Amino acid sequence: MTLMLLDSASLWYRAYFGMPDTLVSPSGLPVNAIRGYLDMTSRLLVKYKPDRLVACLEGDWRPSWRVELFPDYKLNRLDDEGDEEEPDTLGPQIPILLDVIDALGIAMVGVDDYEADDLMATFSVKQQGPIRIVTGDRDLFQLADDKRDVKIVYLAKGISNHDLVDLKWIAEKYQIPGDRYALFAMIRGDSSDGLPGIRGIGEKGAANIANQFTTLSEVMQAAREGDERLTPNIRKKLLESADYAAIAPKLVSCALDVAIPEMQIMIPKQPKSMKKIEDLKNEYGLGASIDRIISALGWT
Repeated sequence: MTLMLLDSASLWYRAYFGMPDTLVSPSGLPVNAIRGYLDMTSRLLVKYKPDRLVACLEGDWRPSWRVELFPDYKLNRLDDEGDEEEPDTLGPQIPILLDVIDALGIAMVGVDDYEADDLMATFSVKQQGPIRIVTGDRDLFQLADDKRDVKIVYLAKGISNHDLVDLKWIAEKYQIPGDRYALFAMIRGDSSDGLPGIRGIGEKGAANIANQFTTLSEVMQAAREGDERLTPNIRKKLLESADYAAIAPKLVSCALDVAIPEMQIMIPKQPKSMKKIEDLKNEYGLGASIDRIISALGWT
């Protein structure tokens, strides 16, 4: 009874940049993100054969509680109007894609003031495994859990050459214990989210610390006490970033307690509205992409 969780924004961004912008509807509207999302999902459904499926959405891509903790959170992604920067021809496609997902009857959820990451994290601890989390975002590596069979379908190399991330993969990739990815990420930082990490400590230094400690509070205590596992230079950098270190665990860790509404997450036996699907298919020229997702869902 595999559960597949789709990091929807990550997928439609990858679809948009991975599919040609010559894919347009009969009226000339670009549909490359819509078709790419559907095609990617179809291929993953065929490969992993999940019984349960949820398209997870951003209730808020910059939650107020994270911004209160760290005002610069994702500040680098704001446009002049204070919204998330996105290509002009991507935004109009998203409501259409959501209409397609709804017509298919696939469970879809976003929760106010939480990111999709937080929803997927909550599902990953509250639902039975196996769980496969589909994303292009390495932040979600922190959710890998061999005991509960939670793995990350990591799309950085594309659908056909993606990685299936478990604790062994993390250990081999970063040379750290696989279950300490969150600690490693807190120290290293993430420029794409505007997170500085511990200033002056890069990936190699973060890995060295993660090999010797299990939590950031333990690391900071060691720094304050002059623990010899940390060099004087590393201790100095940690203490200089003490304010950031105090908020990093809540800021960087995915929330595990989102109040997700009750919903049916089993893949339906038939679409919610075949007429609506056909209408959308014809209006936006979604052709083979609709046919593929219907086949992948087992409705043919």
